Amino acid sequence: MTTRLNEYQQPIGTPVPDWVARPRPQHVVMEGRYCRLEPLDAARHTKDLYAAYSKAVDDRDWTYLFVGPFTDEENYRAFAENAAASADPLHFAVIDLKTGHAVGTMALMRIDPAHGVIEVGSVAFSPDLKRTPVSTEAQYLLMKYAFEDLGYRRYEWKCDSLNEPSRKSAARLGFQYEGIFRQAIVYKGRSRDTAWFSVIDTEWPALDRAFTAWLNPENFDEHGVQRNTLSAMRRLLIQK
Repeated sequence: MTTRLNEYQQPIGTPVPDWVARPRPQHVVMEGRYCRLEPLDAARHTKDLYAAYSKAVDDRDWTYLFVGPFTDEENYRAFAENAAASADPLHFAVIDLKTGHAVGTMALMRIDPAHGVIEVGSVAFSPDLKRTPVSTEAQYLLMKYAFEDLGYRRYEWKCDSLNEPSRKSAARLGFQYEGIFRQAIVYKGRSRDTAWFSVIDTEWPALDRAFTAWLNPENFDEHGVQRNTLSAMRRLLIQK
């Protein structure tokens, strides 16, 4: 790619003509084939969510989150009430369409309309949600909303650099690793180095096609086992 120079012969970035600030995300409902994302509502979702999280054999799922674990349903309800009232992070409940129950939450956060940058975070998926088409589709629906409905340019994923499952999830979903911010955060009485990942708008069309192909029912056998991985789908599309 040819480097652009200004009148002083200094290299400058790609022009973004007619750029305007993007709209802020709203409390909308997003529905797919396997799940629905809807605004978190403590009154409607607490019972389902606490029951789903309680299926975990221990509390390890909360180690790298800013909140939790929760001692009882009322303790979780108090958190959910505060989370539901927040505009940033903007929390959504993940509803499994097969059961009609809420099985996890996720949020859009660090929302920067002026520059078209937004982050997915506060991802709390229960055992009923992990490693299922529902979990992948939930991530896809939120990413699609950010890029296609809101027109954001950059979609971020950040996690504790020691959180290997989160780092693997980011890579599987097509995020590009960008590096480590050292001693970026203090949480739960400990220091966190933060790993940064992103997807940008020019990468979205190919990712969209890969997600669509992976989520197609034909990609799963009679036992619900995937025939091709999401990573394989991306490679196949790049080769075409």
